[in-house]
Formats: sequence, C-alpha cells, structure tokens
Amino acid sequence: MTPHNASGSSRWSDLDRPPLNATALRRALVQEGGLWSSVDVVQRTGSTNSDLVARASSGAAEEGAVLIAEEQTAGRGRLDRRWTAPPRSGLFFSVLLRPAEVPLERWGWLPLLTGVAVATGLSRAAGVDAALKWPNDLLVTVGGEERKAGGILAERAGEDGVVVGVGLNVTLRADELPVPGAGSLLLADSVSTDRDTLLRSVLRSLETWYDRWRAAGGDPVTSTLQETYTAGCATLGREVRAELPGDRDLVGEAVAVDGDGRLVIATPQGTREAVGAGDIVHLRPA
Repeated sequence: MTPHNASGSSRWSDLDRPPLNATALRRALVQEGGLWSSVDVVQRTGSTNSDLVARASSGAAEEGAVLIAEEQTAGRGRLDRRWTAPPRSGLFFSVLLRPAEVPLERWGWLPLLTGVAVATGLSRAAGVDAALKWPNDLLVTVGGEERKAGGILAERAGEDGVVVGVGLNVTLRADELPVPGAGSLLLADSVSTDRDTLLRSVLRSLETWYDRWRAAGGDPVTSTLQETYTAGCATLGREVRAELPGDRDLVGEAVAVDGDGRLVIATPQGTREAVGAGDIVHLRPA
C-alpha cells in the first residue's frame, strides 16, 4: 500500500520524484572548453523549446545553453502533438546548438544525432536498451512490447542556431501513461531513475556526438553517425506506412537511412522512395 501524507495525496510526487539539483548539474556539466555554457532549471513553463528559441533569437543565450523544466504545460512533439506528464516525472529539456562548421543541408541530422546520444546515455546510466523509431522517437521494451518513452524536436533559432528539445518519461507508472503505447524507464526496469544521473549521462553523450559530427563537417559517414543510427533504428527491416504531407500514404519496407537522414522505403511495386518528413507507423515486427 502506498503511504499518504496528511493532506491525503500520495507521497510518490514528494519522495520518489525529487527535484533536480541545478547547482550540482552546473558543476558537473559547465566546464572550461566544454560545450555546455549554462544550465537552468525552471519549475514550470509552457515549452522549453519555445523559451530557448526566444532567448536565442534575442541574443540572450549562447551555444550550449541548456534549459530544463520540472513540468511543461505546453510541451510539443513532432507535428505539433502535445506532450504532457506529471511534474518531476521525466526529463524535459532543450539545448541550443550553433554548428557553424557544418553546411546547412546537413543540419537535418541533428535530431537523429540527438536520438543516438540519448540512447547511448541511457544505456550507460539506466541499463536500458533504447531503440530509435525514425526519425526521432525513443523506444523501450515494456512487458515484451516496444513502447515510446521519449521524443525529440528540433527547431531553428535565428539564422545560425538550432534548439533541440528532448522529452523523456522516467518514473511514469502504468496508470499515468498518456496513451496505451507509451512507456517509461521505470516500466522498462531501468536500473536507475535518478534524473540528475540520467541527465548528466545524456548531455555528456550529446556533447561527444555533437563534437564528433561537427569535427567531421557534419559528414554522417566520417563521424560514424549514419552507421550508429542505422544500427539502433528499430524502423529498418519493418513494413511501415509513411503518412506524408498532402494526405499521401506510402506503404513498404523501410530498408535504409540515406546520407541526408531520410528513410528509404521499398514499395511492393519495386520502387524506392526517400522520405524526409512525415509520420511513420510500424505495421509489423522486424
């Protein structure tokens, strides 16, 4: 039985969902010569992405700024979908990147790079084998089923910047899931749900991957980004339906991720089409 406090509310939100330690996060992450220039934690906001885009556009944020919210009231996923979760139940953060060394046409790799970095960081800190659903969903296994535990959203910030936002369910219980297909690290039997530890691991992984990609001029082959993303992508090898702009659907087997980060779909008619935008539905297991 779950203990309750005097007010009758569950102790879960108080003891099992402690607040992030902003001071310790800054001390661990903001290093001389490192990527992360600032780490700010706010209790509640509409969207960390919107806030950081506004700061960047007004010149009030440097590259490497990290903005974290304990609660988001208007969090957004791709295609303007809402992302909601109880306070302190997950990691909801955005980072500002300014990859001046990388040609603009390669910036589309940033959300995929972030997916690789998050999956790598979670593997180390949580012991969870996270897979990637193209282009930017994070999947975990709950009771033998793939469940979405997180998502990534990249938005331009002025002429030279990109804000990348991550939402990750950490301690959501089954009765708190927003939709039946959702999951969390807790439900995936993570060895740790300490959000400070998880965030440090994810951001360090993101810094490593971003530095490698940037040093390669954004080349997905030289940086090994394309190879690593492909290895961890649960979409490949499956029959999928791509719901494309203009109310067009494309059904076929997802066979590759090309040099531009697009998903290549082989149709039953024998053609191949590279999809750069749209919603992907997995129709059968890999």
